[in-house]
Amino acid sequence: MFLLACVLLHGTCLAAQTTLDLWPGVAPGSEHWRQHEVVTRGTPLGTVVTNVVTPTLTVYLPDPAQASGAGVIVAPGGYCIALAIDREGNEVARWLQQRGIAAFVLKYRTQEKREPGIPKNLDMDRACRYGIADAVQAIKLVRRHAKAWGVAPGRVGIVGFSAGGMVASGALLQTDAATRPDFAALIYGAPFGAMPAIPAKLPPVFMAWAQDDPIARDAVATFHEVLLKAGTRPEAHIFSAGGHGFGMHIQGTSSDHWIEEFHDWLQAQGFLQRARPPAATPHDHTMPD
Repeated sequence: MFLLACVLLHGTCLAAQTTLDLWPGVAPGSEHWRQHEVVTRGTPLGTVVTNVVTPTLTVYLPDPAQASGAGVIVAPGGYCIALAIDREGNEVARWLQQRGIAAFVLKYRTQEKREPGIPKNLDMDRACRYGIADAVQAIKLVRRHAKAWGVAPGRVGIVGFSAGGMVASGALLQTDAATRPDFAALIYGAPFGAMPAIPAKLPPVFMAWAQDDPIARDAVATFHEVLLKAGTRPEAHIFSAGGHGFGMHIQGTSSDHWIEEFHDWLQAQGFLQRARPPAATPHDHTMPD
């Protein structure tokens, strides 16, 4: 069941469909998880979610009259132990929705958080593997409902932030090409564990990070080089400042405009080209005699 809500943005009421479970029943691999999801509001990052056991999609559909046919799954970051669901999720989705792009915020499964802060010796490959499985499932789900949601099945992409970028890259690098997204955007995110194998003929990739990011800069730059050596030509935007986790936070740096540049890239790649209605024929009864 879809629960409808109205989000007010710049004076316009935009519909958001929420509480769409990602998997039918318990998500595979977490059948014995017993942690309880925690939602913490009012943090410096906005709302943060931890201990996610049941992954969901929050669906933001644009006005059908403005819909481009593109769909973007949004994967927030947080070391795969938490999700910055506002700055790197809902705020991104609303921005895309207002510009005719269907957006789907992925609340993916996270490793149980038992203590404050980041666990020492965190194994990112282990922590993010469930998020990667959820991202692949989200791509399948959006394609399955593409017609109902006004999305072209061949224009389903994913954007991930920080650890969400690792989740997005995991979907991008699937060995089965049919399960990959049609494009991927990695925002200060990349594989933070062992470097995966790079398949041939990957979909288009957009990357953005800041030079003063002490957390992700080196890993993202390394992944960029690995993609280049594998024959992929990712578009890279390297900002002089912005730090880590800038998301939709306005700081007065050039990184504030990453999402406009992502939008321009989508346009240049042809993902935002609205389908034209078929040309009328002499036998078209809508034509005047």
